[in-house]
Amino acid sequence: MRGGFPIDICQPGHYKTLLTIERESSSGSFAVGGTIKLITNIESMQEEANRLLEAGKTIVLVPTMGFLHEGHLALMREGRKHGDVLTISIFVNPTQFGQNEDFNTYPRDLKRDMNLAESVGVDIVFAPTAEAMYEKGYQTYVNLEVLPRYLCGISRPGHFRGVATVVTKLFNIVKPRVAIFGEKDYQQLVIIRRMVKDLNFDIRIIGVPTVREADGLATSSRNTYLSQEERDSALCLYQSLQLAAEKIARGTRNADELIDAASRLIRSHPDTRIDYVAFCDPETLENVERIDRPTLMALAVWVGKTRLIDNAVLKP
Repeated sequence: MRGGFPIDICQPGHYKTLLTIERESSSGSFAVGGTIKLITNIESMQEEANRLLEAGKTIVLVPTMGFLHEGHLALMREGRKHGDVLTISIFVNPTQFGQNEDFNTYPRDLKRDMNLAESVGVDIVFAPTAEAMYEKGYQTYVNLEVLPRYLCGISRPGHFRGVATVVTKLFNIVKPRVAIFGEKDYQQLVIIRRMVKDLNFDIRIIGVPTVREADGLATSSRNTYLSQEERDSALCLYQSLQLAAEKIARGTRNADELIDAASRLIRSHPDTRIDYVAFCDPETLENVERIDRPTLMALAVWVGKTRLIDNAVLKP
């Protein structure tokens, strides 16, 4: 017993602790440290949500894949402002990872996450297993037709089908009236907003600006993969956004010219490989040729073996 609840991380990619906890309580619901509740069972989460709704409480959801950092905590602090019960999900969703991606090695630390969540006032942590979320024979997915055709959707086919599916499931399980997402994953935010509108979810989606390290690097769980040399190179993403903003301020409007300048800067750093650099409409994600209105600059860059993303809405 460590930190007030059983925790035993086995091989990468699995939480032995969740299986241990569920054997110890048939309800799948556990008070941890007296102030935060861990729920690992889907039916228990739905029952808790129903009880809260019947009591007139507003549930706020912050979906995460865990290994929390300051960016996640900023989402939770924002969520605390918008309802009575702040719930986060911790679930590394297998359906949004492609072949040869980092599902098995994605960083996980439930004990650490619980402590951080409690420090910012989270009431409930919902941490189901993949086996529970996708039972044998599972075959229902949510797919958007157009928005996933851009940016990350090009190099990660099927990724946003997995995202839309798991978020839909979380909405149905946790039953929030408000959900909080980060603008760092800008395409994801646009897709979730479109899905909520199209499927008539009675949920308000709030986006929170990207949280950055002191040197400008966007906070990300995958930053832990970087060596010190790679982390230095990773600053090229933020530097590219700054360079484009400076050029736009000086009068540059041609998107291809800005892409060329950003690409040269990125390639000047060691161990970098560009996935994409793009200028897009902030709502449709369609490519734009001229920066004559607020425009999304989005980029994905491999630094060593780690794929990083960043973005900013730039205004002429």
